[in-house]
Order: sequence, then structure tokens, then C-alpha cells
Amino acid sequence: MVERRRLVAGNWKMNGRKAGGVALARDLAERCTSAEALPAEVVVCPPATLIWPVAEAVAGSPLLVGGQDCHAAETGAFTGSVAAAMLAEAGCQYVIVGHSERRRDHGETNADVAAKGRAAVAAGMAPIVCIGESADERDRGEAVAVVCAQLTASLDGLLDRKPTSIRPVVAYEPIWAIGTGRSATPGEIAEMHARIRAHLAVLGGDAQAMRILYGGSVNAGNAAEILALSDVDGALVGGASLKSGDFWCIVTAIS
Repeated sequence: MVERRRLVAGNWKMNGRKAGGVALARDLAERCTSAEALPAEVVVCPPATLIWPVAEAVAGSPLLVGGQDCHAAETGAFTGSVAAAMLAEAGCQYVIVGHSERRRDHGETNADVAAKGRAAVAAGMAPIVCIGESADERDRGEAVAVVCAQLTASLDGLLDRKPTSIRPVVAYEPIWAIGTGRSATPGEIAEMHARIRAHLAVLGGDAQAMRILYGGSVNAGNAAEILALSDVDGALVGGASLKSGDFWCIVTAIS
């Protein structure tokens, strides 16, 4: 049985200013450092303007830093965009790609997501590749088909690598559960994660070694039940990651 290191990542989205963001990161870094046995990799993904000061503030601690998005190109005339190498230089070890809000608000396709994932790996970062179905797709019984199609296209070029290469992380986030306060049931989560892992094996990846996170209104109250499920290797946390105590409760919910 392959041991998969658990991962809890906090997506701060477009929240925070320098003083508050650095204070939050420092508090989490101190908790990670003082923990007798840290049960997971812990990552914070602040807005782009805060990455550098946050990375400097937590340097030398177990707390890791990630970006919320990157561009697929190394450089060029892409006003407002940030290249993967820029994030890595600022101190990121991870970057989220393909979040449903990026897909919805910026029209990002699976091909765009895969290109960003490849750029992240080339820059030395692990991409956290987000997939998930809408409420209508689930109601029509299409959830598994939609998620597997997203998985196939969004991981294009990311699985045919040597075992020593950086592995992408998959984050299953049902769109209807993001920021709504409604989480998928344990049964729904377990079933989808099992389907995802089975599909990763079909795609030729090392399915047992890849981490699959759950995201979608994960909080201190439901984290223990979700993180105890088979094939759930951690969580991608939104709103609850903005409060140190709540986020730490999710981290320590991993047994």
C-alpha cells in the first residue's frame, strides 16, 4: 500500500491585506512548528500581492505557500497575469489551477488548465488541479462522466512522467458545494473519490500515489468525517482558511 502524505491547502481567494495576511500565516507557521507530529502538509495560497511577504514570514517553518493561479506561458504580453516561474521565485511550492471560479469567470477550458499545470511542473511547483460538476450535471446523473472527462483533459501531459517527477494533486470540488455552506454527503464524496482514483489508473498515472483532495464548504465541523473517508487525502479549504483556529482544526482533524 502506497503511503500518501496528506495535504490541507487554504485558498484565501481575494481576501486579505499585508498586515493581516502575514499575521495569519505566522500564526499557522507557529502551530505547524510546535506540533508534536504534523499530520499533513499544510499550504496557504494567498492573493498574488501577499505571496512574497507571506513566504518571507514563514520561511524555515513547515508551512508551505502556494499561488491561486498561473499563466501557461513563461513570459509575454499578458497584462495582469503571473507566470509559474514568478510564483516559484516568490516562494511557492504549489499552485491551484482550474478552480471552478476561474473556469466560470474567465472561461478557462480543460486545455488551459492542463497547460497551466505543465507550466507549474516546469517551474518546480506541484499543480493542484481542480475538477467538479455543477448541480444541474449531478441532477441529470452526469456527475461521474463530467468529472472523468475533466480529469482526462485537465491532466494532459501531467501523468506521463518519471516516478521522481513532481506529481499533480487532484482537488474534487463539486461546484454546487463551493462557498454555499452545503457539502456533499460522505457517501457522495467517497464514491466520487473512488471513481477518480480508478480513472487515474485508466489514464496511466500512478493512481495509488496521487493525492485527491476534497473541497467544497469544508469546515471545522465536518472535516473529521470527510477526512476519514477512503481515498480522501486532504482538503482544499476556502472560507475556513481565513481563520487560524478554524483552519488548524481542519488540519488536526486528520487522524
